[in-house]
Order: sequence, then C-alpha cells, then structure tokens
Amino acid sequence: MADLAGKTLFITGASRGIGLAIALRAARDGANIAIAAKTAEPHPKLPGTIYTAAEEIEAAGGRALPCIVDVREEETVEAAVEKTAETFGGIDILINNASAISLTGTLQTPMKRYDLMHQINTRGTYLCSQKCIPYLKKADNPHVLNLSPPLNMVPHWFGSHVAYTMAKYGMSMCVLGMAEEFRRDRIAFNALWPRTAIDTAAMAMLGGKGVSIRCRTPEIMADAAHAILTKPSAEFTGNFVIDDDLLRAEGVTDFSVYLHEGGKEKDLLPDFFL
Repeated sequence: MADLAGKTLFITGASRGIGLAIALRAARDGANIAIAAKTAEPHPKLPGTIYTAAEEIEAAGGRALPCIVDVREEETVEAAVEKTAETFGGIDILINNASAISLTGTLQTPMKRYDLMHQINTRGTYLCSQKCIPYLKKADNPHVLNLSPPLNMVPHWFGSHVAYTMAKYGMSMCVLGMAEEFRRDRIAFNALWPRTAIDTAAMAMLGGKGVSIRCRTPEIMADAAHAILTKPSAEFTGNFVIDDDLLRAEGVTDFSVYLHEGGKEKDLLPDFFL
C-alpha cells in the first residue's frame, strides 16, 4: 500500500480532533505536517494547542510546523502557506478541516454567528485552496480533501439549521467546482464525511456528558483520509466519500476498533446530512 512518507500536508484546525488524527496518521508514514490553527495558548474548555499537536506529530514519526492561522485572514493564510513550502520544499496535500457550527434556526442565529460559519467553512476553504493550488500544481500526487458532506438537497437538512447547512455545503461546492476546474492539473479535490458522530470537542459540547460512547473515534476519519490521499490524484477526484463505505471498499471488516470501550455499533449516533 502507498504511504505518505516525505509528503507535506497543510491541515487547518489540526490542533485537535479529526484534523490532529489525520495529521498523526500521516506522521506515522513520516510525513511533514503544517498545523494551521488558531490555538497557540491553552484553551480553558478545549484540549490541545498547535505546539502540543507538533509534539505529538514528531513523536509519531513526522515533522511538524506549528503555524498560528485564522483561516478568515488572507494575509496569515498566505504567509503560513509560503512558510510551509519554504520549510519542506513544497506542498503536496491540503486538508480543509477547520469548521464552525451552530445548529440554530433562522431567528436564533445572530448575523455574527452566520458570518463566522461562512467565513471559516466556505470562505476559509476557498481561501486555503486558492493559496495552496500554485504549490499543488508542482506536486507529484496533489490532493485537496475537504471535511464536508455530500450535497444532499433534502429540505430536512436545511429546515432546522439553514445557516450551518449552507456553510458546510459551500465547502462541498468547492469540491464539485474545483475538481472540474483543476482536472487538467491532476489536482484531486474530494470530500470526506462520517457515517456516525465522531468523538470530538465539538461533539462533546453538542451532545453533552457521556455522548462519546455513542460516537466513533476520530481514527476512522484518519484512516479513510489516508486511503484517499494515497490514491492517484488524476484518477480519484470529485468524490463525496463516506468514511466506512470507503474503508469497506479497502477491505476493512472490523469497525469495532473505532469504538470506545463499552460502545456498540447499534447505539452509534448517525451524523448529519446522510
């Protein structure tokens, strides 16, 4: 099986959760990871900083470059992308993982929160892609992977939280459009989304105490991402991938390894948009 040895990944929101899990999986291959995230100082409610993530990545066998990045700010994104390319000699992979969520209706969503979700999710994905593409064009097997759902135009997914749905679907529309736009440059653009809830800090805030036993661990997303990122970019692009569907196709049969102790497949919470 192909690996990511020597590849350089620029991962937004990689200080914790799914972004960090993807980084650690790549680090085990010997990859270089730019941790593009805001958390430089410990957060009172959230685990991890870009510096603790860098320590974990290097302990796992990779090389790390912690970068303080707010994906809403063009100048800081551009500077971090340039620094990554200078440090590691290029960029092979972009992971658009940073995201904001508010599961609120139209009258309950302040415009400040609406703007935050759209600036981080849709605009941040577009911006990071735009700044990385010139470097990806020079890579041997360039990939962009957005952590976003399949475009499912069922009213149910809009009615309860239209602002969040629009922001996440904006990320997915970047996949749809950029996969076609950059097909001749053989840059792969794909989306990855979980079948079930994933045990992250965001899920803990949404689901409350004890929800983790009804979630899969972030490692399932990391393994699915690894499988995508090691495929030939010219052959695998424009796909909306569900984590366990892809892993089954790759020959995985035992998904219990992604459960917490005491967790059961039948009790798992389904994720949104499926």
